Amino acid sequence: MSSERYERGSRMLTAVDGPAGVAVVEGLAKSFPDFARYVLEFPFGDIYARKGLGLRERELATVAALCALGHASSQLRVHVHAALHVGCKPEEVVEVVMQMAVYAGFPAALNGLSVVREVFAESGIQLPLA
Repeated sequence: MSSERYERGSRMLTAVDGPAGVAVVEGLAKSFPDFARYVLEFPFGDIYARKGLGLRERELATVAALCALGHASSQLRVHVHAALHVGCKPEEVVEVVMQMAVYAGFPAALNGLSVVREVFAESGIQLPLA
């Protein structure tokens, strides 16, 4: 089932995550097609497509929220990659996660930094940052 929201969501997901995001949704659709459609239509077709923030700002906010949740490391991993994909600097990602120590606690920030370390290693980004 394709709709304007679905198509817009697919375009936004590609802009945010590139082919990796599309592959995740396609894999999800094999078992849970309705949920895969919801993932494209609501967050990406409706929210990410709004004009109020750019993709960089949306991804930094998403990284912060997922880090603060403390139980979304898989999604945090995807969105750290996405933040880098849309032009966030590694230093910005680290600072956003460190900021979460103030509002979500040190355990959330430490877990977030662990995910950041893994994503940076996969992406060839050396730590410590200069």
